[in-house]
Amino acid sequence: MATVKLSDEALSAFFQSHPGFRDRVAAIASAVGNLDGDLGEADAAEERLVEEMRLLGRESLQGWAQERVEATEREVRQQPGMHGNGKKKVCWHTKFGEIEVLEPQYRFENSRVRPFILGAKVSPRGCSRPLQRAITDFAADDPFAKVPSKLREHYGFEIGESTIQRITLGHAQVIFESAEGVDLEFPKEPGLYKQIVAETDGGMIPVMEPDAGQNDKRKGKKLSWREAKITLAHANGSRTPVYGGGIEGGADMAGRKLLTCAVRAGFGTESRVHAVGDGAPWIVGQVEERFGEQGSYLIDLYHVCEYLGAAAKTIAPDDAARKAWVETQKDALKTGRLDEVLAALAPHREAPGVIDEQAPARVCHRYLAARKDQLNYPDALAQGLPVGSGEIESAHRYVVQRRLKLAGAWWRVENAEHMIALRINRLNGDWEAYWRSLATNPPAPANLNRPKVSQNVAAA
Repeated sequence: MATVKLSDEALSAFFQSHPGFRDRVAAIASAVGNLDGDLGEADAAEERLVEEMRLLGRESLQGWAQERVEATEREVRQQPGMHGNGKKKVCWHTKFGEIEVLEPQYRFENSRVRPFILGAKVSPRGCSRPLQRAITDFAADDPFAKVPSKLREHYGFEIGESTIQRITLGHAQVIFESAEGVDLEFPKEPGLYKQIVAETDGGMIPVMEPDAGQNDKRKGKKLSWREAKITLAHANGSRTPVYGGGIEGGADMAGRKLLTCAVRAGFGTESRVHAVGDGAPWIVGQVEERFGEQGSYLIDLYHVCEYLGAAAKTIAPDDAARKAWVETQKDALKTGRLDEVLAALAPHREAPGVIDEQAPARVCHRYLAARKDQLNYPDALAQGLPVGSGEIESAHRYVVQRRLKLAGAWWRVENAEHMIALRINRLNGDWEAYWRSLATNPPAPANLNRPKVSQNVAAA
């Protein structure tokens, strides 16, 4: 941004024509110079200056708006066929507070012309793009009902909860729809990294479906749980994963997201993908389908130990012996001695007539025997690759559950889908690019603050 320099005479003339602005600058100068003698401490000076800058920003933006009203009025008056049609108050919300001007209106043939709104791209009673960004930032992490107090804390005013909800879900929807079209193809060039770690897992979130026959959407709604599938990928050793995920689309969607994450993380034709998870067949299938011979799958060691722990209850006589037995089998798996584990389980397998719920030793033996190619812990450990899927399980807590799984909150599926996309956008570092794209390609004024979204019935 270029620095504008004014002569002393021009600056003095400006202050003379804008006395309110002059007084505000004088207040800031008084604080900087501590002319009142009451700002000896840094914190007190900061609080005073923050408040003065808020007021200065509001008065400056108010002055800018009034200047633009007058300038657009002069321009419109020069156009033939324009007829005055009275004035109308226009106000909108900004990060400095509410701005209000009296806008002259015109008629051209049978159409009403509002030059200031068209030129300034203002939506009456709406929120500016910088304010929308702040609102969406807050509401991406906290319930809509808590955002008004955060706005009060940081900007000195509040916005209604329904407006906050509408704005946040609107931007979440745009982010979701734009992300849907960027699934990456299988790479044709060498990637940035030789070894990519990839993980996928599902977790349940609360959803609701309103009764279409009820006018009051609070009545007759159906509550249930849906699985949100989350994926991540990163170069081995990196602590900055790329995330993906959503609700609709099933295993195929999760597989596409996993490939996209891997490509963004540096996967290429010479890379290997080390996938680790809980052994769910759909995850194994997607790893094979998306990465082929370049991918391998390892069952989370902790998940295997849960099977071993259940079997130990029927094998060892007491807690100490059970713990020792499990540790022995765990060590055998980590050193590539799966046959020894199977041999230790075999004599304790329950009879065929016993149901699986009462046959933990048989279930464990069958589970391990059927997945021999997914238990290669020695190679993973030798290469410094993870043998547990704790990273993706933790991701479910901070990507999805922290915002969507709240007490008393039930989401429409589409709103939950969009909020997941919003949170992933921020985690992947795409937040700045999204708002920059809005600045360079702004929507039409009529759609600026009123995106078409489905309203969430419960407060979330």
